[in-house]
Amino acid sequence: MDAGNPTIQSAVEAILFSVDRAVPASRIVEALAAGGRASDEAGVIAAIDELNEVYRGSGRSFRIEPVAGGFRVMTLPEHAPVLAAFRQARSAGRLTRAALETLAIIAYEQPLTRARLEAIRGVACGEVLRTLIDRKLITVKGRAEELGRPMLYGTTRQFLDAFGLSSTRDLPTAEELRNADWLGGQA
Repeated sequence: MDAGNPTIQSAVEAILFSVDRAVPASRIVEALAAGGRASDEAGVIAAIDELNEVYRGSGRSFRIEPVAGGFRVMTLPEHAPVLAAFRQARSAGRLTRAALETLAIIAYEQPLTRARLEAIRGVACGEVLRTLIDRKLITVKGRAEELGRPMLYGTTRQFLDAFGLSSTRDLPTAEELRNADWLGGQA
């Protein structure tokens, strides 16, 4: 079937609206085939591009983005302040300031040892590391080639998914953070 076929677009859209994490194009192709709609990855990507054009043209607050090796429906960045305010009430499940600081250091400096992390933060990080590992935001990436062979920590696919990133290369630069409106330009 042609990627422009509305049934393919509708099916792709339905799949992506029904999940809360990124779905690889190959899984969408499998689901389409199981539902009697033949397509390939190029057809799925074309359908996503066409859906994004429809969303853009109709002024929607979202689009389909490549995230963590798959695709996910994401809100547009300009809605971040409103969503942040809305989520303020949902404190359960939120990361503490210490956890966010630790996660940011790991994201930018990975892979790194606990000793290096604690040297940067200036405080012990054992409990925070356990919390981040339990939430599957970080993982042990290996061992350092130094005395005692300490563990090296790095971020996970779930981290990328949670923060809407395709890879850690998409993290904002220090300059972008300094100029961010949502931070009041005071990073």
